[in-house]
Amino acid sequence: MFGSIIKTSCEIIEFGWTKDRGPVETFIMGLAASVRERNDYEEQEDTREKQTLPVLQLNIIRLLSDLNVSLNKSEVVDMVLPLFIESLEEGDASTPSLLRLQLLNAVSHMASLGFEKSYRETVVLMTRSYMNKLATVGSAESKTLAPEATTERVETLPAGFLLIASGLTSSKLRSDYRHRLLSLCSDVGLAAESQSGRSGADFLGPLLLPVAEICSDFDPTAVAEPSLLKLFRNLWFYIALFGLAPPIQKTLLPTKSISTTLNSVGSISGMTFQAVAGPYMWNTQWSEAVQRIAQGTPPLVVSSVKWLEDEMELNALHNPGSRRGSGNEKAALVQRTALSAALGGQVEVGAMSTISGVKATYLLAVSFLEIIRFSSNGGILNGDTSLTSSRSAFSCVFEYLKTPNLLPAVLQCLNAIINSSFETAVSWLGDRRCETGIEAEKRETTLCAHACFLIKSMSERDEHIRDISANLLIQLKDRFPQVLWYTSCLDALLFSVDKDLPSALINDPAWVAKVRSLYKRIVQEWITNALSHAPCTSQGLLQEKLCQANAWHTPQSTTDVVSLLSEIRLGSGKNDCWSGIRTANVPAVMAAAGAASGANFKLAETFNLEVLSTGVVSASFKSNIAGEIAGMRGLYNSMGGLGFGLGLGLQKWRSGAQEQQAESQPFNALLLAQFVQELQQYVNIAEKGGEIDKSAFRQTCSKATALLISDLDSESRTNYEGFSQLLRLLCWCPAYISTSDAMETGVYIWTWLVSAAPRLGPLVLAELVDAWLWTIDTKRGLFAHEIRYSGPAAKLRPHLAPGEPELQPDKDPVEGIISHRLWLGFFIDRFEVIRYNSVEQMLLLGRMLQGTVKLPLQFSRHPAAAGTFFSVMLLGLKYCFCQSQGNLQDFRMCLQLLEDRVYRASLGYFANEPEWYMTNIKNFAQSEAQSISLFIHFLQNEHVEAIQSDSSPKKQERENGSSSNDVKDQYHPVWGKMDNYAVGREKRKQLLLMLCQHEADRLDVWAHPTSKENTLYRLKFSSEKWIEYARTAFSVDPKIALSLVSRFQAVASLRAEVTQLVEAHITEIHNIPEALPFFVTPKAVDENSTLLQRLPHWAACSILQALKFLTPAYKGNLRVMAYVLRVLESYPPEWVTFFMPQLVQTLRYDDERLVEGYLLRAAQRSDIFAHILIWHLQGEASGPESGKDTSGKNISFQALLPVVRQRIVDGFTPKALDLFQREFDFFDKVTSISGVLFPLPKEERRAGIRRELEKIEMNGDDLYLPTAPSKLVRGIRLDSGIPLQSAAKVPIMITFNVVDRDGNQDDVKPQACIFKVGDDCRQDVLALQVISLLRDIFEAVGINLYLFPYGVLPTGPGRGIIEVVPNTRSRSQMGEMNDGGLYEIFQQDYGSVGSPTFESARDNFIISSAGYAVACHLLQPKDRHNGNLLYDNVGRLVHIDFGFILETSPGNNMRFESAQFKLSHEMTQLLDPSGVMKSETWTRFVSLCVRGYLAARLRMDEIITTVQLMVDSGLPCFSRGDPIGNLRKRFHPEMSEREAATFMIRTCTDAYNKWTTAGYDLIQYVQQGIEK
Repeated sequence: MFGSIIKTSCEIIEFGWTKDRGPVETFIMGLAASVRERNDYEEQEDTREKQTLPVLQLNIIRLLSDLNVSLNKSEVVDMVLPLFIESLEEGDASTPSLLRLQLLNAVSHMASLGFEKSYRETVVLMTRSYMNKLATVGSAESKTLAPEATTERVETLPAGFLLIASGLTSSKLRSDYRHRLLSLCSDVGLAAESQSGRSGADFLGPLLLPVAEICSDFDPTAVAEPSLLKLFRNLWFYIALFGLAPPIQKTLLPTKSISTTLNSVGSISGMTFQAVAGPYMWNTQWSEAVQRIAQGTPPLVVSSVKWLEDEMELNALHNPGSRRGSGNEKAALVQRTALSAALGGQVEVGAMSTISGVKATYLLAVSFLEIIRFSSNGGILNGDTSLTSSRSAFSCVFEYLKTPNLLPAVLQCLNAIINSSFETAVSWLGDRRCETGIEAEKRETTLCAHACFLIKSMSERDEHIRDISANLLIQLKDRFPQVLWYTSCLDALLFSVDKDLPSALINDPAWVAKVRSLYKRIVQEWITNALSHAPCTSQGLLQEKLCQANAWHTPQSTTDVVSLLSEIRLGSGKNDCWSGIRTANVPAVMAAAGAASGANFKLAETFNLEVLSTGVVSASFKSNIAGEIAGMRGLYNSMGGLGFGLGLGLQKWRSGAQEQQAESQPFNALLLAQFVQELQQYVNIAEKGGEIDKSAFRQTCSKATALLISDLDSESRTNYEGFSQLLRLLCWCPAYISTSDAMETGVYIWTWLVSAAPRLGPLVLAELVDAWLWTIDTKRGLFAHEIRYSGPAAKLRPHLAPGEPELQPDKDPVEGIISHRLWLGFFIDRFEVIRYNSVEQMLLLGRMLQGTVKLPLQFSRHPAAAGTFFSVMLLGLKYCFCQSQGNLQDFRMCLQLLEDRVYRASLGYFANEPEWYMTNIKNFAQSEAQSISLFIHFLQNEHVEAIQSDSSPKKQERENGSSSNDVKDQYHPVWGKMDNYAVGREKRKQLLLMLCQHEADRLDVWAHPTSKENTLYRLKFSSEKWIEYARTAFSVDPKIALSLVSRFQAVASLRAEVTQLVEAHITEIHNIPEALPFFVTPKAVDENSTLLQRLPHWAACSILQALKFLTPAYKGNLRVMAYVLRVLESYPPEWVTFFMPQLVQTLRYDDERLVEGYLLRAAQRSDIFAHILIWHLQGEASGPESGKDTSGKNISFQALLPVVRQRIVDGFTPKALDLFQREFDFFDKVTSISGVLFPLPKEERRAGIRRELEKIEMNGDDLYLPTAPSKLVRGIRLDSGIPLQSAAKVPIMITFNVVDRDGNQDDVKPQACIFKVGDDCRQDVLALQVISLLRDIFEAVGINLYLFPYGVLPTGPGRGIIEVVPNTRSRSQMGEMNDGGLYEIFQQDYGSVGSPTFESARDNFIISSAGYAVACHLLQPKDRHNGNLLYDNVGRLVHIDFGFILETSPGNNMRFESAQFKLSHEMTQLLDPSGVMKSETWTRFVSLCVRGYLAARLRMDEIITTVQLMVDSGLPCFSRGDPIGNLRKRFHPEMSEREAATFMIRTCTDAYNKWTTAGYDLIQYVQQGIEK
């Protein structure tokens, strides 16, 4: 109701004021006079009958006050205010009463309107009133005063002062009022000195709120009058003295004799001391007011030269000795003690002996002020709204250091104040890590303002200030690394040395040199640190700064930047790594850094990146691209946009009516649409499998990026939609294309975007996270987990690995993995930039990581993915355990789940068998090993407390899924059922560490095969520890336990424990074929174990593993046989054909004729299988002169062979029978020529071959070479027949015209074959089988080793067909035409040493020699004379004739050739030009040998099984010794990878020009005439 009256009255007065002011003035004066009249009337009443003040009078006062405020007219105020003041000074309102309180409130409201006269009168009145009330406190008179007197002092007057401070808007009046209020505070403080107890704080405290309000707009950095500075100083002196400031130290340092000193000097000093550490004793509003005052208080430096006079003024403010006699020194001691405590003990009390008591109080006031500045608002001063370096409170705290001739103790205190202020700022910033949105932006801008100020302060004239600035800057950078990538900080670092030097001092060369030297040191340390954490973003920012310097067109700026950035390098070499797990040590990040530099470095190559030179090149490129966009926009605008050419645009252009911004909008929209269309075309090409022009793609992406950056401020809705679409395509295109070139471009433009426009960072990251998760869903690159993308495991199926072979992908899987590797490097780089300051972006990364590790089996099983995989895991762990985890406090459970998923995925990597892989990328293997080593390093040094900062047992129990106690039957979403989470976690961690260390060692050996450094991680564990590892691994995934055995084959306790685990969990692992050897054993067969009953449901194993179960050790167990036959039946017969010799041998033990049944069924399914089987059956048959085993077992086997052959023939369909008859008849005729030639003289044999060949007719176009079913015979070259020398019957060589069965039927090629009669070829077949397996192994792991397993097929007793290696000649033949050695022959055939053709031939010789070195070491072929060594037309070596292998050798097994493989003197001349095993070519040869040997060791069991299945074949190689045992020994399964590598190096060294090799060649030359 009162409000309605006020509103109505105002309307009436407003109306009347404009029409006729007289009645209005009379009305107002009447109301005011009624207050005075009421007072006069009351004075006449008997005081005993005096009634309570009428409510009407109070309401009139309120009405007049509110009317004045509402009308806001100086004339009305001038009418009413004098009457009110008169009442307050002379009337009844001059004494404490409700009337006085109401009138004081009214005059405060009127003064707040800001009319100068009324303001001054009111402030004078109120100030005098406040001081009068102070004088009465504690006096005898105060005991008789009404309660309203206290209310006036404590509430009404302070509220009035606050009201005036809030209402004044005139800067002049606010300045005057500020001065008056501060003067009042000074007077109050001085007056309070005469009081005892708490009266000082009681009187000064209520004034703090209005002081805070009037100082809220005061800029403390502005130039202020000395008188005002003194008033501020006095205010803070009393704030410190009375203990009104909020505590600045949470814990008080123990100091001797504090209590006794306090007791002797009084309560004021005691309150001062307590104010340092609390608890706060006063109204909390006063504490908040002090904090607000601090933000508007200038530095308390009243005089920069008159320190002594300043101290005299302080003595006037407070001199306890004058009132307390000899208490002066004791009071000073307490003040020093309080000061020492306020500074956190940085300055000892004893070091302050030269500081007087008042000066100590002054310094304490400074401590309170400067520390409170940082604690209340992070150290941001009042001023303009932009948070620039000038708003940093360091600008105030540094002012104290500019005072000349400071006492050492005072300087020490000031330094401590600066350090305490800095720590307070750090604490304030750290407490706000978890803030988001506007608060997070405020935190970061505050941090940036401080950093920029400290950077600029490094150019101060005073060296001490420069040193402190540099020191604090380094500390700030270490505490908050995000400042490394603040654009304004980089601007200040790179350009302040040119822009911000005081003009008066530039002419001082010595000073300029010192400043430049300091800047250069800090800049280099700053940028090197930034590069070591986030090389991509750091390079992007530097490129932007170089663009900026170039745009200014000022030579001095460019020169300074060049000078500061010189000598900064970013290297990926082994010696260029930073210590610890710096991000720049992660190979994926370095690969991304190479892409971000724009320097076109090849992935994973060791490079030394000159930051300045590459930055200049990239900056120039970006500037040119941006210039193109700007030029096109300018041309478009000048021509009138779309209307140009139609007349309208030209007219606009002439009139100049259009505005540039308006015209730019359609241009931007057009260009946006154009780039969107072009990028979409690239996506379409990639999706169809087409080739992308990488140069055009990079150019398009660069221009689109430049357009986006230039169009950031556009507000057009159309542009916004096009902008979003283009940004999305720029982020997604590299993911669609999935090539390393496209991803390099992606990293380059993403870095450009987030560096040039940091506000785009969250948008770019959001799109990239979506794209990354899309690659998981679409199984690309790192997430291509289908078997055909798994590399060796896929290529060796089904012979050596279980599963059906699949078509290899059209695109190399490694390409997609490398693409993800680059992409991941960018993610890790961004993680380092945002981890401290952006919760939103951290959550985006968390989403990416959770999606990545959600399913442990969604990663590629390709061995080339190891480094990228563990880099992902490293990022996951760093995300969980980073020091900025405080900003993710609300997501602890999610982080714990992520950690468990990372552990699970990491362990899941070891569920696959250990593999090797070699790429064409230089140093790729080294980077893979380094990636895993970094993961290990982090795993060993992880800080669990980052997540478990709440140490309460209940909290940990909630987060971990169980407490540290032994809680049973808990279920975990990752680990399933568990007993004790903490114990299980530690066991899994130890298992993971052990496996990762072993893998890192393996890959290190692979990367440095010839290294002599013994970096081997020796796994010397007890049997109990191995058992624990096995159980832990099996609980996570049984495949991990099985892989453990593959990794550590020599650990018997491990195999025994895994065997027990397999048997105990047999029903759970039926889908793991690798588990078969652990329960399908000869012992299980002997005991007829019930475990064998599981075989009918077991997953199919590899062909070779199945054949192993057919050996006599398994005694033809029906369950085992049924499983084996099921496996063999599951594969097409053509895939089994490779192991036909072994299959035929199993007929020896086929008592139940189950194998025979399989062979018959397979023969019906495949004609080729049937033909090869028949030839091998014929080859096993004993001829009259064979001399084969005549035991009973062999006789029955021999009797079975023709029976099986006939049954196969009988099972042929008419069509199959026709093909069989034609195929066999054709080659029987060719083979029989040898018998026809035997009686003929040697000179007639060649003509005889032609005659016989002319008699043979081709019957059909479906005949094929028996040694190569894929080659169809199209005819015989009649003139090609050549009789060969042999001790037996006459072998002949015939050349056929052949075509590829599945290729171009018009592409006819020659293929020569040797037809032998009287020679057993079966041993050659076995040797070439092993060589073929080795070739497949080498190809699968990507090693560039050459082996040529030419075809050999026994076609009857002592008969066979041998393919001739094309385009070759034996070393003996080469010697017949050239007297020189290989070195001279190669020069003759391929050019001079160093020529491309010679070096290419030498390289071919190296890779073939290394391949055969490994094969010869394992097979031990002897009789390696020069007639058995062939060289093709490109320099490759091929070994032939394997009549002596394993334990046999010429000369009645005298084993004269003692070298593991032949490496004669002439061969070493090519391999090692240095002659002392020091050349690069020799190192390459040995490296290839080592890698080949290591790759073969992984398939040791399969190779041994291939040979073992032939033990009972009667081949000569099994006739003596222990061929299988010795073959196993040559693999050295007991050795680690490094030991095996060292062994192979010694083997190569031993074979180097061994005398027995040369001696054997000499013997062959003398005996057989074979050229040496």
